[in-house]
Amino acid sequence: MAEGTIDYWKSEQLVLCHDDATGLRAAIAINDTTLGPGLGGVRCVRYPSDSAAITEAQRLAAAMTLKNAFAGLPYGGAKSVIEAPAPDIDRAALMRRFGQFVIRTGGAYIPGVDMGTSVDDLQLMADAGAEVSCNEEDPSPWTAVGVAAAVRAAIEHVDRREGIDGTTVLIQGAGHVGAALAADLAADGARILVADIDGERAAAVAASVGGSTVAADEVLSTPCDVLSPCSVAKVITPERVPLLACRMLVGAANDTLSDDVCAELLAAREITYVPDFISNAGGVIHIHSLRAGHDEPRLRADVLRIGARTHEVLEAAAASGQTPLAVAVQRVRRIIADARDASAGARSSGAARREGDRTLSAA
Repeated sequence: MAEGTIDYWKSEQLVLCHDDATGLRAAIAINDTTLGPGLGGVRCVRYPSDSAAITEAQRLAAAMTLKNAFAGLPYGGAKSVIEAPAPDIDRAALMRRFGQFVIRTGGAYIPGVDMGTSVDDLQLMADAGAEVSCNEEDPSPWTAVGVAAAVRAAIEHVDRREGIDGTTVLIQGAGHVGAALAADLAADGARILVADIDGERAAAVAASVGGSTVAADEVLSTPCDVLSPCSVAKVITPERVPLLACRMLVGAANDTLSDDVCAELLAAREITYVPDFISNAGGVIHIHSLRAGHDEPRLRADVLRIGARTHEVLEAAAASGQTPLAVAVQRVRRIIADARDASAGARSSGAARREGDRTLSAA
């Protein structure tokens, strides 16, 4: 497919939203609803083109299918993007209008916070009548808890020891997730390095955990045990893999790899990669916990199970010779295929019962 061309059939449902009165331009991509309604955040950033925005919505929606399924959650995958409004646009009116478009999906899409949106934005969508998540609590702290569990599991797998004391973790991105991750891992004895395009923010996070800073353009080449991308997507490209000076790659950023071939290149360099849809699932687990009414001890236990899932995938990859990404994707495909088979079986049984009832009635 030519660059800039949109594959409109890539998603189960693709909704384009446009409203002149509020300046809204948005896309909702619902990738798969086999396991339940599509759950995924609303990203509000500026895109170079309409095709770039729509393509990203579809790409992120597919990643949410993997994340929700692998975490054992009763949700499919979806995502939406909103073209960042001009400064003079009424943001509240825009978010409420987007909420009205969400209603039109008939419950097939449940939005949450993402890059460029906040709890307040989601509440505005809810005020318009949309079913949303993240309108009361920011899931970022729980995303960090899950990433920390994956980091510990990766270190224990690679080094065949318990604990992370003395290991060096370089966190790229000093936002809410990165800062919380730094504090969590430092408390267990890890040496923390922090990089961010905002040098002052990086310095503040590093100082809070007794760590050091790394220049934003030196992240890939800085020696460390674990590199943890916690900001932008597609940090790792085929061209950048040879530059890496880490032994493990475990982060919170969605779509850490620019494409799947990077997983093979990382394996060839003996760099252990934990697929981001495994490590960063703490936020969606938190969302489900709130919707299901679970208490915090259960929530914490559910999020910490990310560590066990990480360990299982890394062990399976080592035993099979496959990459962790290939192992994890195959598991998701089985989960979805089994759900579809079960659904088809239930429909078939129901049809047989109805036919039997009609036969008895005729008799």
